[in-house]
Parts: sequence; structure tokens; C-alpha cells
Amino acid sequence: MARQWTLLLAALVFCAFQASAQTAAQHFTFQIYDAQAWTDTGLDLQSGDVLQISAAASAPAFSNPPACVPEGVGAATADLPLPSAPAGAVIARLHAQGAAPVLVGASTKLRIEEPSHLFLGMNMAGTPPCRGAIAVFVHRIPVGSAATSTTAGTSDGQQKSRGEQLKSQLATAAQIFMSGQFGASKSDSSASSSSAASAENTAAAGSSAAVSPLKVSDAPLDSDLRTSLDSLPRRVNDQFNNLGDMVNFAIVGSQKDVQAALDAASWHVADTSTKKAVFSAIEETYENKDYLQMPMSTLYLFGRKQDFGYEMAEPIAMVASRHHFRIWKASFTWEGQEVWVGAGTHDIGFAKDKRNGEVTHKIDPAVDGERDNIGSSLQKADKAKTLTYYLPPDPVQDARNATGDGYHSDGRLLVIFLQ
Repeated sequence: MARQWTLLLAALVFCAFQASAQTAAQHFTFQIYDAQAWTDTGLDLQSGDVLQISAAASAPAFSNPPACVPEGVGAATADLPLPSAPAGAVIARLHAQGAAPVLVGASTKLRIEEPSHLFLGMNMAGTPPCRGAIAVFVHRIPVGSAATSTTAGTSDGQQKSRGEQLKSQLATAAQIFMSGQFGASKSDSSASSSSAASAENTAAAGSSAAVSPLKVSDAPLDSDLRTSLDSLPRRVNDQFNNLGDMVNFAIVGSQKDVQAALDAASWHVADTSTKKAVFSAIEETYENKDYLQMPMSTLYLFGRKQDFGYEMAEPIAMVASRHHFRIWKASFTWEGQEVWVGAGTHDIGFAKDKRNGEVTHKIDPAVDGERDNIGSSLQKADKAKTLTYYLPPDPVQDARNATGDGYHSDGRLLVIFLQ
């Protein structure tokens, strides 16, 4: 499967380089840290260049002090480098000394008025108000390029043309894939610190929406259903019987109702043919259509491969970052209704497969977020009647998936009863 992924992604990389060549745009990813005042990006800018900058937290959550986030974590104070911005917010500076910083936050666009040099940092003075790193993605459109002339005269609130969106997404996907394939390195077109950071930033740029708070029932589950859930395997496995992702949710409802609910919640069934996916992705990209059905690898539960794989992401960015899950029909029913058992994870980039050294997706280690995203999406689509957390015996709380990446969880299943 890894070689098939390489084939598919290589085709998309080719499309990305073709698209990138048309715009002459450049893409860079940097990591900034709470312990460092300013990070020198090494980017020399010319008058007329346009920078589109976005950022995303790239460290696990902390409680005291909290994790750093692009928007900042504390009140603005007079002693900060940018007194008008929240403490800890992402900021930029266009000269080495004496230049006033500008707020980046989660995203901003800058038009360069004079030759400059880009520095990035967090709005901090004295003891840091937060901990951790933030990934910052810089999309540079050099002066004189077709893309610069296209964006000239457009307001920050206006959307890029459809073609420009696709080109940007393709180029980002290519950058992240190449980082995963060959290792992170700083080059003319990429200053990526890590493939994971790139993907998290891609996600922040629009591949996923924030999870709405779940409305969860406190009523205990039926005892028969609890007994059946207790009997479930806790984890799925690959074809070599390596244990992998945890079973973290269940849906109660018929196959027809499950499929209709997931469709209403904007989940897409994954392609099963990688060869077909290659041609579909290329054809739909150049016809300005959205390709949203990237294939996923085969995993096993109950001794058989998944019945369905579903995914959710923005077009093209799905190559690097996507919400996805696999579901299996359980051998038991509850009150005459079918029960579907699933394992959901959030792909945030590419990494080396520790089994064979090839390229594979890297998951967000906080897997409870994807469990809750699945429930939230069904609840938002008004397809979930009741959601209930259930902690089974011997819960999975710290483990590694089949490719060797670690993950952690509170161990609970989210049980979803459809309308």
C-alpha cells in the first residue's frame, strides 16, 4: 500500500510543481518557540512581494502554563513587543532591528513596501505566558509574477480564484509529501522544519473546522449493549497482525441510515482503487473539480478488512491532512438494530513507516479529538439522536499504531445512536 501511495502522491507532486511553476510562488514552513524571541526565516523580500502567512499550534496541550496558540493566550500589555496584541500571539518583523512588529495571529496577508527580511516570533516579554511551538506557513508571491498581479488590488477579505486555490493546495501537498519522502531540509522552495508541522499548518489553513462541543447524554447505556461493547477488540491490526489504531466509537443504526447520516455530515467514501484515484485526482484537479476520496490503507477487525472507509478534508489538502475513519459491522445487534464499530484518526502529515522505511501518513497522537469530531459532525448535521461516552474494561490509553507512531486517549468509546 505504501508503494501505491507513493505512485498517487508522485502524480500529485508533478501536478503541484507544474502549478507552482505557473505562479512562481514559494512555500515555506517554520517552527517558532516560546523560548526564542525571534526566528530568522532567511527570507529576503522585495518591494511588491506578497506574503500570505498562517499558523497553527504544533505541540501537545499543556495546562500550566497553557499551550501556545497563534491567537495568543493573555491580555495585551505595554511591555510586549506589540503592545496592542495578545500575549503569546504570532507576530512578524520585516527588518533586523528597530522595526515595529505586525500581528500575524492565525493568518494575515502582507504586501511588502520596501526591501525587507522576515523574522517571526511570539508576542512575549519576560516569563513566557505559554509553552510549546507554533508552525508558521509562509506563502510568498514574488513581485512581477502572474499571481502577484492577480492579487494586486484585491482586499484581504476576497477569496483567491479557484485556480489559485488549487495551485496553492497542490504545491502545499507536494511540499509536505517531499518532506516525508526525503526528510526535512531547507531549500529554495522549502524551509520546512518537519512534515508534521507542515501538515498541521495545512490543516489550520482550512482543511478542518473546529469541533463543536458535544451534547452528550449522562444516562447509562443499556446493560446488554454494555456487555456487547465490553467484548469488542480494543484495537485494529494490519495484515501482519501488528496492533494499531484503537476502536474509539460505535454507531447504532442500519447500513442505509449510517451511510445517509455520514453523507449528510460531509463524509466521503474513500476510493478503493489507487490506480483509479491517480487519474481521478489529476483529471478533476485540472477540470477545477474537487477530489475528496483519497484511498486509505486496509486494516482489520473481527478478522476482516474494514467494510467502509470515510474521510473529510478540503480538496487537495486531503493528500496531507484529513479526518478519516474505518468502520466494521459488528457481529451483534442491539434491540434489533445493527451496530457499527469504528477507529478514527486525524492525518496531519507524512512520516517514515517504521516497519519498512517507506512513506505513510502521520496521525495526530491525541486521537480523542477525531473521535469527538465524528460525533460532532453527525450532531451538527442533525443525524445523531443521542451520544454517550462509555469506558470499557482494559481501556487503551497509551499505544502505538501499526506504523509505529504513538497516540494517547482517555480510553472511552463514543456511542452514537442515529435519529
